[in-house]
Amino acid sequence: MSKVIHTDEASFDKVIKDGVVLVDFFADWCGPCKMLAPILDELSEEVTAKIVKVNVDDNPGLSQKFGVRSIPTMIAFKNGEPVDQIIGLVQKDALLEKLNSY
Repeated sequence: MSKVIHTDEASFDKVIKDGVVLVDFFADWCGPCKMLAPILDELSEEVTAKIVKVNVDDNPGLSQKFGVRSIPTMIAFKNGEPVDQIIGLVQKDALLEKLNSY
């Protein structure tokens, strides 16, 4: 079962404040986002990092705050601070390698 967490502007800061967190900025209508979803579901079962999803249509303030201009965009946070940005569809092995490097 997936451990992916869906969050919004109200709870975002609380969700990302501790440890390594990979935030996926997505939209329901985005084809590459739909292709990325099962990859993130699998990844959430295999890593200690949190995998979090933010719907850009429902949370435009977060998209603006982090400069998300295209989706999917993933931002890695460590203890609440952004440490990396990954744009586009990325395969599971590449994401796993990135997460293990933080």
